[in-house]
Amino acid sequence: MTRAAALLVTAALALSACGKSQDEAAEARATDVPKAVTAPGAVGGAVVESQYGTPVKDRVATLGLLNKRNNVEQDIVLKPGEARRVGNVVVKLASCERTLPWENSPETGAFVQVFVEERPAADKPLAWRTVFSGWLFKNSPSLNAVEHPVYDVWVKDCAMKFPGEEADPAAAASKAAKAPGKASTTPAPSAADDEPAPAEEDTTEEAPAEN
Repeated sequence: MTRAAALLVTAALALSACGKSQDEAAEARATDVPKAVTAPGAVGGAVVESQYGTPVKDRVATLGLLNKRNNVEQDIVLKPGEARRVGNVVVKLASCERTLPWENSPETGAFVQVFVEERPAADKPLAWRTVFSGWLFKNSPSLNAVEHPVYDVWVKDCAMKFPGEEADPAAAASKAAKAPGKASTTPAPSAADDEPAPAEEDTTEEAPAEN
């Protein structure tokens, strides 16, 4: 083999190896949700089950996601343990909760984690970073908020039910109003009972006055 042929073979092998690494990198980037994000340990702490209401695994949360760069807003519907990737942001739900029906100041909350793929510095490669991990509240958004220059996430709803909670309170109230009551055994008073008895006439004659 001549020196020129050897150089051509070496160059071809190098190009092949380079192309293979680029394909593998492209395939890794095409993954919907990174494994580091979907790992069970990605959300710290175990989910605490409440003695009331729908089990955590059966609840469904609706979250709002806003991209401030292009002002695009969309809803993300997740069950606990699920994650959704939109561009270079991943939103993961650990749990959602609503206050009990008989409690005052109703509130809806969700434990959310937000991951963003970005460069820590201009000369650094892209990497996934946790930008938020905690509870978000629908009626009290100032208690906790996602602080990121591009993305914002908030809670819209937590679909769950409590024992005895009616699907349609208005229909239940109407049904209760139309339900027949227990019959009374006491006769209703008549109109005659309400009229006063006539006064008796005085038939006694007065004696004549003596002269």
